[in-house]
Amino acid sequence: MGHRGDLTYAQWERLEPLLPVSNGRCGRWRDHRQVVNGVLYRIRTGVQWRDLPERYGPWKTVHERHRRWSADGTWELLLQRVQAEADAAGDIDWDVSVDSTSVRAHHHAAGARHDPPPVLRGLRCDGQDRSDPGGTDRPAGGGGAGGEALGRSRGGFTTKIHLSADGRCRVLSLVITPGQRADCTQFEPVMEKIRVPRLTTGRPRTKPDSVSADKGYSNRRTRRYLRKRGIRHVIPEKADQAANRVRRGKAGGRPPGFDKERYKKRNTVERAINKLKTFRAVATRFDKRGYVYLGTVTAAALVIWLRS
Repeated sequence: MGHRGDLTYAQWERLEPLLPVSNGRCGRWRDHRQVVNGVLYRIRTGVQWRDLPERYGPWKTVHERHRRWSADGTWELLLQRVQAEADAAGDIDWDVSVDSTSVRAHHHAAGARHDPPPVLRGLRCDGQDRSDPGGTDRPAGGGGAGGEALGRSRGGFTTKIHLSADGRCRVLSLVITPGQRADCTQFEPVMEKIRVPRLTTGRPRTKPDSVSADKGYSNRRTRRYLRKRGIRHVIPEKADQAANRVRRGKAGGRPPGFDKERYKKRNTVERAINKLKTFRAVATRFDKRGYVYLGTVTAAALVIWLRS
């Protein structure tokens, strides 16, 4: 019998075929469903790993599986595969919105060692088994708080999540930075991470139908980037930018187009953020490593897609 918050049978049937498989040379893996439910329990409740209920097995096993899948990109791959299924079914609203949110970092998130630990490769891609732990790759991070996406802002010790969301309030791409990083500096990285594979053949879809964002993204570089890619956008102009354009006369150019009705849909990204923050380990950062916290947020986004 399933417990509250665990994956349902329907959700598990969607996720199970996408999970990595053991190659048999490194011992048998503990049951994926038990471990994944343990990871999701911790993300949903925010408890310490040592306090995981016994029904999920040894806490060290659950923690190590989450750490490894965060480091080698397995969580991100699973999210992309679920997005690909939704896109093939015509279930994605490609009127995309972009925004960010600050997350208060618990004091347990501080104090990571300067050098990140080695990463064991465990990512299966395109149906190939890659669970052989022969790699020595190291994830991004190390070198102090800044290297682990921890910084200072008005909220104190914080991390900032930059994301894009489709028209149904589901995350399409994620980037994390220190809390003081300006939103506009991460617009292009967020857009570049939108990558929904095709289930059959063809290039992944990376171009939305339209993009909306608030005034924090109103600058020439952002608009130039969107024009270059041929993406319609709705970004309100800042008052000082409008005044400067008017002051310059003809040299200031035409005002940017603005569709009020389209801009009303920007609340979808705010609602996507609210959905993410129902997971307590997302709303408050406890993970010391930046790549592990990114994996935590990605796993929460994956659950939201499965539930939809």
